[in-house]
Amino acid sequence: MISAFCWGSADHGQLFTENDEPILSPKEVKLNIDQEVKDVVEISCSEGHTLIVTSDGSCYACGCNDYGQIGHDSAKKLDGIVFSWGANNYGQLGTGSSSQHMDIPQPLLSIRGIPVSQIIAGGNHCFILSMSGALFGWGRNSFGQLGVNDENDRNHPTQCKSLRQQRTVFVSCGEDHTCTLTQEGGVFTFGCGSHGQLGHDNTNNEILPRRVMDMMGTVVTQIACGRRHTLTYVPETGKIYSFGSGSCGQLGLGNTDKKTSPVFVPCPFMSSINSKSPRAMEIDGTSHIVSRIFSGGNKCIVLANKINSQPASQKPIDFREDGMSRSILCLSDKLTEKVGSLNAKDNIPHEVEVEMEKIFSAAACLNASFLLPNHEHFTTSPKKHGLDMDQVRDTFGKLAHISNVPTIQKITNCLECYLLPSLPQSPPDVEALRLYLILPEYHMFEEPKKFSTLIGPFANSILNLDKPGSKVLDYWWGSLKPRYFSRILSLYKQTVIYLLQLPQSQIQTELFSRNIHIKFSLEIMKKLNKVNEINGQIIPYNHFYIPELRDKVDIRADYVNWVQQSKLINSPPMHFCDYPFVFDGPAKSMLLQTDAFMQMRTALEEAQRRNFQSLFLQNIDPVSPLLMLHVTRENIVQDTIQQLAHKGSGDLKKPLKVVFIGEEAIDEGGLTKEFFLLLLREILDPKYGMFKFYEESRVDWFNSDSFEEPVMFYLIGCLCGLAIYNSTIIVLNFPLALYKKLLKRSPDVEDLKEVMPQLGRGLQQMMDYEEDDFEDVFCQTFEISVESFGEIKNVELCKGGSKKTVTKSNRKEYLDLYISYIFNESIEKQYTAFSDGFLKVCDSKVLELFHPLELQSMVIGNENYDFHILEKNTEYKGEYHRYHPTIKIFWDVFHDLSIEQKKKFLLFLTGSDRIPILGMETIKVIIQPTQGGERYLPVAHTCFNILDLPTYEDKQSLKDKLILAIEHTQGFGIV
Repeated sequence: MISAFCWGSADHGQLFTENDEPILSPKEVKLNIDQEVKDVVEISCSEGHTLIVTSDGSCYACGCNDYGQIGHDSAKKLDGIVFSWGANNYGQLGTGSSSQHMDIPQPLLSIRGIPVSQIIAGGNHCFILSMSGALFGWGRNSFGQLGVNDENDRNHPTQCKSLRQQRTVFVSCGEDHTCTLTQEGGVFTFGCGSHGQLGHDNTNNEILPRRVMDMMGTVVTQIACGRRHTLTYVPETGKIYSFGSGSCGQLGLGNTDKKTSPVFVPCPFMSSINSKSPRAMEIDGTSHIVSRIFSGGNKCIVLANKINSQPASQKPIDFREDGMSRSILCLSDKLTEKVGSLNAKDNIPHEVEVEMEKIFSAAACLNASFLLPNHEHFTTSPKKHGLDMDQVRDTFGKLAHISNVPTIQKITNCLECYLLPSLPQSPPDVEALRLYLILPEYHMFEEPKKFSTLIGPFANSILNLDKPGSKVLDYWWGSLKPRYFSRILSLYKQTVIYLLQLPQSQIQTELFSRNIHIKFSLEIMKKLNKVNEINGQIIPYNHFYIPELRDKVDIRADYVNWVQQSKLINSPPMHFCDYPFVFDGPAKSMLLQTDAFMQMRTALEEAQRRNFQSLFLQNIDPVSPLLMLHVTRENIVQDTIQQLAHKGSGDLKKPLKVVFIGEEAIDEGGLTKEFFLLLLREILDPKYGMFKFYEESRVDWFNSDSFEEPVMFYLIGCLCGLAIYNSTIIVLNFPLALYKKLLKRSPDVEDLKEVMPQLGRGLQQMMDYEEDDFEDVFCQTFEISVESFGEIKNVELCKGGSKKTVTKSNRKEYLDLYISYIFNESIEKQYTAFSDGFLKVCDSKVLELFHPLELQSMVIGNENYDFHILEKNTEYKGEYHRYHPTIKIFWDVFHDLSIEQKKKFLLFLTGSDRIPILGMETIKVIIQPTQGGERYLPVAHTCFNILDLPTYEDKQSLKDKLILAIEHTQGFGIV
């Protein structure tokens, strides 16, 4: 049974007494509440009135009502929405208005969505405290009582940022001062200190929160502020401390003295059950232990439990604990179990239905759910969401399996009709954004048919977030584990597929709705793709592919319209090319071919125009509609340079045909392939010194000390562009960093690891090192050592770099400068020439559609091997067929080879150990018999992917000869 003890001023009846005489020491009073039905969970005191909140959410008031501060009716449960009423002369209602007072509760919409754990009202200022310790204040601030480092009043909630990292768990307000309690049991005060109410042993004001040093060394679990005084409670000793004004006996010291430091209130309540020296106070022969302390105006109230035979069962309330009665409604395991226990035909219990409706209609309730345990959620910030995502998935997984359909319908309806429409464009705090991570785990988001009522509106809310909110969500998405990130992507990817597969409606409104929701989904995917790339691919980039686009959308026409949109009068409202990450390899290859066709057609038309003019004008020479290169095998590099140097951009975009002088072969693709193979083998020869080969990583990079003229690098750039435009894979062992640079993306530490693994790992260790002896361990300046012509030279990464020490605070700058030197400054001349050559061929918008890995695959192929497809697509000539004994032996041997041996076979047969971006399906292999018997080796016609295979009868013999051939690819066996 709870007893109430009061002392202090009672001139308006605010102490539940019938007279207005002050009470100078603790006195038990009777509350006018039926405690057999309701328990008191909160009391708030002001100078002239008192409010009581009971366990059923009802609000009772007594005392002065001059400004409508008692309200007209008892308050109902507020479901996470904050209401304010009463005087407003300092903006203390937080509504942004300047009215003198309001006697009807008004919702405080500017903080909607914040999971509120406490609401606090002072004399003329107010606070709300979020579940994770964010403190927002408004109203009068003439003494700094809002803790925002100034003395300007606020008529709207303003965050007290200096306390954000202090793990604030409870707040109390006086007339002009504020007191806060931290998770560790520390006490901070700020505002007016003229009566010593801040407890700093002086009467100074404080405009920023300052810790009460006299309370250090003790763990405080409760605080309470009166008009000009403060109370604290230490359960270990059972002591209540007070400080500030005692003019009405409100310090409980039996006098009216003022105290500027905490002093013990002489009322020996029993100490905590964990205390080594328990104490008890007897009133009428009954011992008491403090349950809760309250203070307001010039009075104090203590709720105490009567102790009978089992004192150990009584425990004071600890403001630092989670799950206090003041917490708002959350989606708990207990409630989920209640819902899960319902059978398909059960009626939903009224109390369960009401709670579920409130939770899924109020953003604040969801934002307060699933918080990390052990107070870890107090670290919530723009980069940490504070959610236990495993618990989110587990809870919604249970909801997905309940059989009671009306419950799911009720939840979905609440989301569609109440929650989603209420989401603000500018969330008041990061805690209001948690539901954007929570809701995608609800299984109804897996239903694409909900695109117009659930999935689309949710996407629209995300896309309408202001820049700060959107940036926070990006950070949070980037911190998710792949399984949670993938789910969000999957929801919108499946929605796009579903909408594309719907029958095309002739009704304009339906067509518009379909297109707008496709755009919503693609915009979310675009946002996710950006986050994925910034965070080093949380999931592989190809998970964004939508292969169905090739069948449902005319992507060639979409590309043409996209390229020409500035010229079109009625440009389509959406182009799929604005979302290139959804195009898979075949789709992008199709777009590249479309672009090449457009470029080649333009070049051909220009050639035809000139040739037509040449019929009538003598000064215009006819031109070829093809890019013809006449080369010799002996001087292939010089012949190619000489001809390409005189070709313009238009010429380079014509269809490529190669002629080997003195040979009668016609180029049907095989000669072009051989041309690239021979030319690159020659030009990459170490004798030219154009590139440096890194033995550790087996890749080439530009040689900063090369003596070759830029024209040689220009040539290789042209060759890369020509290979792409003529759909030919070439052997060019460059790292991904090259393709990033071509697409105007910056290389990073992962690219450095690819080229120089040991150096990259060392720099990564430097970035990850968190000990205080950083400078002693690394002893590094902004100067590096590089090898040049066999000698070591020092290079400053910035001006004065040799004297600038690398520290924990500037190491990111050092890393960025180091990477930039390796990939930019040191090879600027060589890369610029290469880039000029490449862009002279590939200077169109089509490049914007490619991911660096995709562009790399277009040039040198990829390693997405499926050798069973290779077998399936192989053709046979002569006596050979799929079931021929030699062929059966061949494939048995081939599939038993190691992956490296299979790659060597590809190199042996096709001239490259990689496959085109379109996949293994595009490699057409022909196997034909050859005379000579088992003593001969297989022979490859590399230009045509033809394998001459002797008629082996013995499996071991075939295996030995095949391995011998592929292991010695270079030098013989290729024709």
